[in-house]
Amino acid sequence: MEAITRDFFLFLSKNNLLNNIAKKSGGSFAAGKIIGGTDFQSSIKFIKQLNNSGLSVTVDHLGEFVDSKEVTQERTAECIETIEMISREKLDSQVSLKMTSLGLDIDHNLVIENMTRILDTAEKHNVMVTIDMEDEVRCQATIDIFRQFKEKYNCISTVLQAYLYRTEKDLEDLAQHKPFLRLVKGAYKESAEVAFPEKNDVDENYKKLIKQSLLNGNYTAIASHDDQIIEYTKALAKKHNIPNTQFEFQMLYGMRNKTQYELVKQGYKMRVYVPYGLDWYGYFMRRLAERPSNIAFAFKGMVRS
Repeated sequence: MEAITRDFFLFLSKNNLLNNIAKKSGGSFAAGKIIGGTDFQSSIKFIKQLNNSGLSVTVDHLGEFVDSKEVTQERTAECIETIEMISREKLDSQVSLKMTSLGLDIDHNLVIENMTRILDTAEKHNVMVTIDMEDEVRCQATIDIFRQFKEKYNCISTVLQAYLYRTEKDLEDLAQHKPFLRLVKGAYKESAEVAFPEKNDVDENYKKLIKQSLLNGNYTAIASHDDQIIEYTKALAKKHNIPNTQFEFQMLYGMRNKTQYELVKQGYKMRVYVPYGLDWYGYFMRRLAERPSNIAFAFKGMVRS
């Protein structure tokens, strides 16, 4: 049933008709519930609410697989403006972005040029920029870009996905860079040739990666709504005397709000992933595909006052 549910929502995520309908709605249905707004400016009030409640934030302008040089430049300029507004508004916020939004599928030099402009601004304002991981075919290129920029910039991190067989080796290879890593289970549909097909195997690999990253001394973000993973991380940190300042938990905006606040009260750093933009429909469907329980979390978020 879980596999059927996952495939169903992944199928819906790629439905152009539904995506266009969602765009035409302007995001009013989702704003303040599962996304911050249709642009960063409209998201600021929600970010401030989260910050005032002790929650840190990372923001992401939704949209990927860009095939136009002009659009990548628009995305670059928008990201730079977002970083500047984060600094100006004194928000406790980082920025996440996908390499395909900056031209990964168009030209390597274009990605490097756009990312350089973004990171120059990020370093100036001390705002962390996380390179999001996409599907497996783009994994190596993404890691290579991260490695290249990590040699020059401090305000850069990336994401590794527990459902890929290769991730344990990737984590080992990145250890020399002392990276800031966000560990996730993974949201893209991948074949059994490259990814664990069974949830239990993904969960066990996720735990292995958390342990590997923390014992390597990396600052690690555990991005999960799974109580089992959260409790495992707490117990691991206690057992190995890993300070709370070496890791944080991350959850999606609008999901498991009560748990987010409880983690803050317990003395853990909790960061909320706040996406914004008109392309919210595909994002939302992929989040529902990740875990059936996300459907219940999302419903509660959508109907809350």
